[in-house]
Amino acid sequence: MSVLFETSLGDIVIDLEVELCPKSSENFLKLCKVYYYNLNAFFNVSKDFLAQTGDPTATGMGGESIWSYLASQRGDESIPRYFVPEIVPTLKHTRRGTVSMAVAPSVGGDKGGCGSQFYITLADNIEYLDGKHVVFGHVVEGLESLDKVNDVFTDQEGRPFKDVRIRHVVILDDPFPDPVGLTKPPSSPTQPPDSSTRIAEDEDALATLPEEEEERERRKKAAAASALTLEMVGDLPFANVRPPENVLFVCKLNPVTRDEDLELIFSRFGTIMSCQVIRDKRTGDSLQYAFIEFDKREEAEQAYFKMQNVLVDDRRIWVDFSQSVARLNTSWSNDPKLGTRRKGGVGFAGRDDLEESRRYRGSQKEHGRGDYRMVFEAPDTGSSHHPSSRHRDRSSEPRRRSRSRSPVPRHGRERRRY
Repeated sequence: MSVLFETSLGDIVIDLEVELCPKSSENFLKLCKVYYYNLNAFFNVSKDFLAQTGDPTATGMGGESIWSYLASQRGDESIPRYFVPEIVPTLKHTRRGTVSMAVAPSVGGDKGGCGSQFYITLADNIEYLDGKHVVFGHVVEGLESLDKVNDVFTDQEGRPFKDVRIRHVVILDDPFPDPVGLTKPPSSPTQPPDSSTRIAEDEDALATLPEEEEERERRKKAAAASALTLEMVGDLPFANVRPPENVLFVCKLNPVTRDEDLELIFSRFGTIMSCQVIRDKRTGDSLQYAFIEFDKREEAEQAYFKMQNVLVDDRRIWVDFSQSVARLNTSWSNDPKLGTRRKGGVGFAGRDDLEESRRYRGSQKEHGRGDYRMVFEAPDTGSSHHPSSRHRDRSSEPRRRSRSRSPVPRHGRERRRY
């Protein structure tokens, strides 16, 4: 009549006193059979004294007998929570590894009552407990595991800082017939029954990472915290959004470089869905950077490697992958036209639920929108500062070659440098 406890600190085998304490032994074995003790924590560990467990709530106030447990499963509240303890005077706490039922003194009359909680002694000759608790078993294997339990660090209430749990229970011998209504669960529970905030039993609190990996993890956590903050203030649609992989950011442009110029230059790498030089919202002047969206990520990668530091309109441009997600916010707008989900494709930035595709130049021209807004709003058509009505009328000029060396006017503002 033995039970094997597989704990987070090693295995423990307990032999039961089934003849001297049949009620306590039957209660213990049947609770083991229904996986009642699985993933229970040792919630009270006193060095060189005892280690207590068997309470699913890990508070010292929970637990019940097997008969009360089965009755509660069928909705019967007539069965008492505890049973009368079987205190045998000849069974004493004389040696380490003695297993006893904890007795609740406030119930069950003068003798109190027993439920599911039990403890294992961690030292010899603890006469203080004799006659007060039910000794019903002894540890016959796994004393070294008890040594590990005895050495754990605890708080002022005796709760280990790092959880010590009963991972699994195996009944080696059971002489008692099952009570009416007892059904063995198909599998062991996978979640602890209590809501512990301690260090997990399978977590190494002293583990250290290499300096580079630790720095990488620190930056990853800091980025996640910053993203969550930006989501809360509304700058990001959601914290785990990532920049698109098919959009390039081009800066250090000449102020005279137009959308058409960049599209012509970059179109040799693949199909361009949108190309826009970002302009000042008020004046319409070029801010000397642009976003170019390709149909495929591979085309954007090829353009990134080939166009780095290339001379365009007497300026050596800088090309990088876009880190902006400003365009994604349109899917969270109250405007139903902007919030419509796209029906097909992989979606912008790898998400098919962010926004309706507004990339294809042909469909945009049909609706009179050919300027592919990405960051700033374009000025009204009638504004005197619109790019089409700036100081020079470019419609009558021949198409400027990308390597033009003509002087560049400042248009009343300093050029932005990157």
